[in-house]
Amino acid sequence: MTAPHRTDILLIGGGVAAATAARTLREAGFDGSVALITRELDAPYHRPPGSKEVLRGVQAADAALVLPAEWYAEHDVDLRTRTSVMSLDPAARTVKLQTKDELAYDRALLATGAMVRRLNVDGSGLRGIHYLRSLRNADALRKDLDAVGGVSGGRVVLIGGSYIGCEVAASLASLGVACTVLMQESEPLERTFGAEIGRWVRQRLEDGGVTVHGGVEVEAFLPAARADAEERVGAVGLVGGETIAADLVVCGVGAQPDVMLGKRAGLDLGESGGVRCDDRLRTSAAGIWAAGDICEYDSVVHGGPIRVEHEEVAIQQGIHVARQWLGDERAYDAVPYFFSDLADWVAIESVGPARRWDRTIVEGSLDGDAFAAWFVEGRHVRGYASFNGAGDIDRATALIQAGEPVDVDALVAS
Repeated sequence: MTAPHRTDILLIGGGVAAATAARTLREAGFDGSVALITRELDAPYHRPPGSKEVLRGVQAADAALVLPAEWYAEHDVDLRTRTSVMSLDPAARTVKLQTKDELAYDRALLATGAMVRRLNVDGSGLRGIHYLRSLRNADALRKDLDAVGGVSGGRVVLIGGSYIGCEVAASLASLGVACTVLMQESEPLERTFGAEIGRWVRQRLEDGGVTVHGGVEVEAFLPAARADAEERVGAVGLVGGETIAADLVVCGVGAQPDVMLGKRAGLDLGESGGVRCDDRLRTSAAGIWAAGDICEYDSVVHGGPIRVEHEEVAIQQGIHVARQWLGDERAYDAVPYFFSDLADWVAIESVGPARRWDRTIVEGSLDGDAFAAWFVEGRHVRGYASFNGAGDIDRATALIQAGEPVDVDALVAS
């Protein structure tokens, strides 16, 4: 029997975690073999521009690459796109690829990301219903928009009031597209920042021309009445009977970690559905680490398991795993950082995340265009958010990382 090909480092997944792990290794002088296997069609790229700059047409897709396409060959990294890992054998330390090849490894990073959560209601198979996860999804969305009237004629309905729904609505509305956001919660981003700040976000969206309907639930997608519509969506039906006209729909109703490979391999899973990891991002199987959307790790900052779906966290975790392989055995203690832009109307930076809080302290005023907010539980800072550059996010990060009780009333006064 032919022995499998071998690599010292195997990176499974085509996102920023795998790419930054490869770069960290090479920049540190690691000269062992590295293979990056991804089912993606393209080299690893940044996903946030898909709902922002790339969608608006102000940035080319190539500019979103984590590393130039030629970097991998130049640094002797075996990049295999359009290739799925079909099975993982932790005991033998081998994987089988869809190409029928078998690859042995010494250490592996599992960074398979997340899959969009589908909205399973009547009419969900109609044409014109989009989910945004990749840059190619953004390109398909723009082409479909052009087909139904372009920025001046198409009516777009966004399902979901979280980041994707708000970002896409702002991006398209800034181009002149008529956009409507439908969401179960009362206010946009309410689940992240609370209703009071959500109302501030709603006002910014409405000022930009976005119509926002909170407290509604989608019952069905309805076909267009036109004979030439070819089974396209024509409206969104809500529970209660109301219908919202739509030439195109974008669903942003969450994502779920893609743990299928890890689950089949027998890796332990956590309560949030991710791959369970210790405080060094090691999985339950020797020789395998995890990073990014699937990584449910023991957080020394939060005092328990947490899983965070955001690009900046995936980047930091990819770097951390590479440093582990280079001999740094410290626990992963970074405070998760997030960012979002709603066109050029709102720039959000936050740290935490605040999974629970009992008090929100606003630094500045919600009547203005810029403010910051502390999310506090008892005497502990659980999270912080800066809107349009206000506040001191570095100070908040330090307080969250320290985990010590604070004088809550002095947070803004000091």
